[in-house]
Amino acid sequence: MTDLLTAAQMRKLEHAAIESGAVTGLELMERAGVGVVEAMLDEWPELAMVAHRAVVLCGPGNNGGDGFVVARVLKERGWDVEVFLYGDPDTLPPDAKKNHRRWLDIGSVHSFGFPTITDRDEEAFRGATFGKSRTKVLIDALFGIGLNRPLRGLEPVLGCIEPQINFWENRWDWPHLVSIDVPSGLSETGRLGAGNQGFVADLTVTFHAKKKMHALDHGASGKVVVKDIGLDPFILPDKLPPEAPAGSVGTPRRAFAAALAKRSGHKFDHGHALVLSGGPGRTGAARLAARGALRIGAGLVTLGVPPSAQMEVAAQITALMLTRVADAKALEAVFEDARINAVCLGPGLGLGDHAASIVDAVLGGGHLRLTRRVVFDADALTLIATKPSRMAALNENAVLTPHGGEFARLFPDVAERLTAPTTGKGPAYSKVAATRDAAVRSGAVVLFKGSQTVIAHPDGRAARHTAQHERAAPWLATAGAGDVLSGFIAGLLARGFDPFVAAQTATWLHVECARTFGPGLIAEDLPEVLPQVLRDLGA
Repeated sequence: MTDLLTAAQMRKLEHAAIESGAVTGLELMERAGVGVVEAMLDEWPELAMVAHRAVVLCGPGNNGGDGFVVARVLKERGWDVEVFLYGDPDTLPPDAKKNHRRWLDIGSVHSFGFPTITDRDEEAFRGATFGKSRTKVLIDALFGIGLNRPLRGLEPVLGCIEPQINFWENRWDWPHLVSIDVPSGLSETGRLGAGNQGFVADLTVTFHAKKKMHALDHGASGKVVVKDIGLDPFILPDKLPPEAPAGSVGTPRRAFAAALAKRSGHKFDHGHALVLSGGPGRTGAARLAARGALRIGAGLVTLGVPPSAQMEVAAQITALMLTRVADAKALEAVFEDARINAVCLGPGLGLGDHAASIVDAVLGGGHLRLTRRVVFDADALTLIATKPSRMAALNENAVLTPHGGEFARLFPDVAERLTAPTTGKGPAYSKVAATRDAAVRSGAVVLFKGSQTVIAHPDGRAARHTAQHERAAPWLATAGAGDVLSGFIAGLLARGFDPFVAAQTATWLHVECARTFGPGLIAEDLPEVLPQVLRDLGA
């Protein structure tokens, strides 16, 4: 797993390195600037062939100092470089001030009005950046990971850039936008400031490790490259802050292969999952989930259906088992089979009295205390949200898999805080923080779905899995894909996976199946392509 650091953790790592005497802040700044140029030329190799023109926009802090280094390195390569400073050079931090002076030895600086940009400043910036057709790169070195307030005062600059970046189809006629550390305006939540004010970078170059904001919302919208600046020796337990990690991104390969490989044994050695279905015309979602549970390796999967849907389901299944579940009492009889060790509840279930009684029965009947491992999805989540006693019955055996709307129904105040405009007051509130809070409140593992899925455990652990950039899988936006994910989780629970691990593993495999199949994917394809994915893993 690769850690996603918070801004505070990164600052402490840098401080530890400097305090050790092994490196100076000025050396770290130099390495960062050189790393930005290396990443830029790796991303667009044609820029390395001949000298071009760049515009560097520096801010009032150390991020601006990195920008001065980038300007100098490009100038030394023969580039035509124009630099703008949004700030007072006399108040720059010491290392940034030194690099400002170094740049003045070989170039000049246009001073923006600070904190307000004038019309004259805007005209100069527009002319330098977009008035010269040979400008190839715009470097955003305004604000780094420490920004904790909305981006104000730079509206004229944003107005110059956004129309060309967002709306023109001939992108090659305009500069590549490269942000240092994070696109300016991005908060630690991964969201832009008030009014969505901020930069939209083609390439972001960060240092040592990705930060939490790179994995969330707007922060995950562009390519992010990590450059080493020599901090590895300082990753020691006593150097990191005490707070829990911001999250992680899975790179499971070998661990997945070992965990998913089936060895010898009877089918019941690999668990028995029960998937509960709704009535006639609503059974497709449960059948998708059941197929997913079977494909991921549960030894036996049974569909529990009301009598009115029995013939519909029986005509559609072969390897899956079927049992009648007429009501809560009948379900209790099914649960007398102790070999049923995982349940999937919600896909296609419905919201009527019958569905509510089934949810209550799964939650422990009159005792309302969950005693078995259960994946709650779709309609089951809505029913849980309607009755506090159902939420109170949850524990670490439960995995909740809400999308945004379901999350808001389950945790309305948490969702409201998450979607509120960034004010800059108080700590940043991100999807990771919101999912953690939901897990603590419910006592369950919470899998908050989306292109940036966050999974949290009640003990504070959290992980983030993305379906963007190199793992982009837009084909997952199809009806039934979430039902298959629930089935994957249920199948892994049946096999004995810990709920938190099962949720992570299933999410990764879900995306991998979509990427393997490619365009044209429908939900039914996900379980069928899983064997190929498992073979590729070596399972």
